[in-house]
Amino acid sequence: MKRRDVLVGAAVGAGAVACSKPQEVAVATSTPAADPIEWKMVTTWPPNFPGLGTGASGLAERIGQMSGGRLTVKVYGAGELVPALEVFDAVSTGTAQMGHGGAYYWKGKAEASQFFSAVPFGFNAQEMNAWLYHGGGVELWRELYAPFNLVPFPGGNSGVQMGGWFNREINSVADLQGLKMRIPGLGGEVLTRVGGASVNIPGGELFTAMQQGTIDATEWVGPYNDLAFGLYRVAKYCYYPGWHEPGTTLEAIVNKAALEALPADLQAIVDAACRATNEDMLAEFTAQNQIALTTLIEKHNVQLRPFPDDVLRALKKASAEVLAEIAERDPFSRRVYESFSSFRDRVSAWHEVSERAFYAARSLDP
Repeated sequence: MKRRDVLVGAAVGAGAVACSKPQEVAVATSTPAADPIEWKMVTTWPPNFPGLGTGASGLAERIGQMSGGRLTVKVYGAGELVPALEVFDAVSTGTAQMGHGGAYYWKGKAEASQFFSAVPFGFNAQEMNAWLYHGGGVELWRELYAPFNLVPFPGGNSGVQMGGWFNREINSVADLQGLKMRIPGLGGEVLTRVGGASVNIPGGELFTAMQQGTIDATEWVGPYNDLAFGLYRVAKYCYYPGWHEPGTTLEAIVNKAALEALPADLQAIVDAACRATNEDMLAEFTAQNQIALTTLIEKHNVQLRPFPDDVLRALKKASAEVLAEIAERDPFSRRVYESFSSFRDRVSAWHEVSERAFYAARSLDP
């Protein structure tokens, strides 16, 4: 079989990378090339960490399998090649050809990047994917990253996260005053607005920071990841919902020059592998979270608490203020904010008569 025939349904052509329309998953059946292209992937996650780290590893494996070994990717967890929060720069400069992390870590590089990860009281995973793939989100994201020699791809989603782990009860907005919490991105700005103090540290340092009292609270992801980190050993209370991250998109970033050096079919494979990883990670978190939550409550005696309504109202009000101010001071953020907001209005109206209505119906007593 000729090499040009081995990809089933993969898009080809120079426009394959920039296109945000779905690609068919490519399946390689040929033998590996004699001289495969070798890439490095650096991540913001601890090596092989459940869900996030394994998602990055799975992405690398998919690329190798789908390309028939013509493109191989070696994964380096946080600290193995570069520190967690230096992934953006490492891929931008070509130290590594690929990275995996969260766009909100890079607000110091480009403030609008936060919109492409998680927005407080914003999109859930389904809505986020809809905006990115079919609402112009990916095009804006790639325009934002272009000056940094980067091409971003959605590379996973954790779904609705938990509100975080706290070493004291949150009964009112007053309990947030002076609270030192690890919470990145827009959520951190909102917490600061209501009187808390946000701290951005890598996931691998959370346990020690809580244990030593450097921070009073931390959010991470949800039960699946939080159980693996052992956060129940350093905090008694786990609050929900994750108002700050209702559908967190993870990103795969690729060095633009490295990507454009690939033949068109391999560029399409990178895109298709990222799409598959984006879907699979959400499925994994959905399957594992309740199992882990049951373990946290029944085995480790974690106290699961809802945030009081007045706390959520205050956070929502502060969130609207923060988003409006960012849009006012940063022209690119305004463009993203306007796209995000108009799409949210449209998809929210639909979900009122679809998702929300169905959940209400499903919860009725027979």
